Amino acid sequence: MTDYSKPEPTEPQKVAQSPRDPMDRDPVVPPRSMIEPLSGRVLDPGTAMTVEGITPRPTVYVGTSLMVALDRLDDVLPILQKVGELKGWTVRVDDAFRSPRVTVPDPKDPKNRITLGLARLVLGVSPGVAASSPDAWVLLQLARAEAGVQAMIGVGLDHLMMTSPMWEPHPMWEPHPMWEPHPMWEPHGGTSSYARQGTGGRQPVRYVGEPPTRHSDCKVRPHVAILDTGVGQHPWLDRAVTEDAPLLVPLDPATDPEEFGDLAGPLDGALDTNSGHGTFIAGLIHQACPDADIYSWRIVDSEGPIPETRVMTALIGVVGLVQKYYDKEPGGLRIDVLSLSLGFFHESDEDTLTEYLLGSLLGSLGVMGTTVVCAAGNESTARPQYPAALGPWRPAEGGLEKVDSFRLPIVSVGALNPNDTEALFSNTGPWVRSWASGASVVSTMPSLQGGYLPRARIKYDGHIRESIDPDDYTGQFAVWSGTSFSAPLVAGRVAKHLLDSMPESEEEHRATVLNRAWNAVSMVSDIMAP
Repeated sequence: MTDYSKPEPTEPQKVAQSPRDPMDRDPVVPPRSMIEPLSGRVLDPGTAMTVEGITPRPTVYVGTSLMVALDRLDDVLPILQKVGELKGWTVRVDDAFRSPRVTVPDPKDPKNRITLGLARLVLGVSPGVAASSPDAWVLLQLARAEAGVQAMIGVGLDHLMMTSPMWEPHPMWEPHPMWEPHPMWEPHGGTSSYARQGTGGRQPVRYVGEPPTRHSDCKVRPHVAILDTGVGQHPWLDRAVTEDAPLLVPLDPATDPEEFGDLAGPLDGALDTNSGHGTFIAGLIHQACPDADIYSWRIVDSEGPIPETRVMTALIGVVGLVQKYYDKEPGGLRIDVLSLSLGFFHESDEDTLTEYLLGSLLGSLGVMGTTVVCAAGNESTARPQYPAALGPWRPAEGGLEKVDSFRLPIVSVGALNPNDTEALFSNTGPWVRSWASGASVVSTMPSLQGGYLPRARIKYDGHIRESIDPDDYTGQFAVWSGTSFSAPLVAGRVAKHLLDSMPESEEEHRATVLNRAWNAVSMVSDIMAP
């Protein structure tokens, strides 16, 4: 059982209480149109409800739901329901939300086991009552004021988590993708340039080299897992991406971003922000380690953020599969590397659910031999983004680095430009421990074709002559930018280092993976094995 009664601050919490880095700036929030479909709210510290001892910072969250660790549900639900009644709100457990329980090694002491699980609470208006719109932050703060901050340990906002490609403006916001606005029109000319075609934004390219060489005689291959938009059809990936993994989060196949490029916004054929994201990521892993087997689970939509509850549910499912492998139970799955290209900014040091549940889930994976690699984010800030910032922080920059030989660390990855300078959009700080190419990188794309046309076309002598079609990806390769793509590159490199020392049997791999993975982490980051 997880002990929530006497919480010990994790490394990120301790750092957060030190004087703030002047570059620890609040990022620009996503546009309202992007978060409204999920009942998204923006927490504004200038107007947010506060309680003594808590200084909120901006974040984006689902206004009508809260997350609760299952072990805490019976204790906190009566408190939340009591204060909800005062506002005319109902608070109930979402019976349609099914999060499994997993019993895993304790990241602090693998000799012990802890049970982890998640419940979602849904807020509504009481029958026959006229009330203000339910707000999860307000409810949480009222409960803290009523019962004390410590009594709400294990309760957290359902944050909206963003993927980490550089955003492209929606076609309604720009006259035509071939037209470039004057630099004076850009709010931050340097960073926004990465989202524009020609300077790092998503655009078609032609790859003319040979495919990565995948050997057929590997007896034991490293396994890399992705939680993203899924993976589309591609001749490189058909041989590397495996489908024999259980479903974690049921989603409608008709909303697959890797098959249908335009699912959100106006019916204008413009490709959505995340369309092709997972295929691009899988291609980078394949380039870094062609002999790796890739497991892909679709949890990300074609446009905008996703609720943290969906991500947590998928993670609990992944942890459950690895736990069965670790304990040699039927139905287990070995995952050597987990690549995550999404994250959020939590609102206060009192967001203990992030540290205890998310941190424990990823920490238990480290105990069981899975290296977790996370994108640092694209907000050009030193403000910690999670889950990337749950890893060890550099002590030389005010952090607290505590690593143990029995647990692989979380590796946070920032993005480099083609000339190996740090990309201007990349987040940074003592919690970013690895850097890899992430600006104007080339990788695989599904065969998507958007609604834009070439700027010029003419038929001459029976042939079609035209300029480049800016959103025709039938060539199945693209250039794109973002820490979304730095993380899988590092994940693939970890897999390659593991492959170089791979034993010939599964049992020997199981027995030696921690030492070999620690060596791999030391090769791709500045985190040294203890």
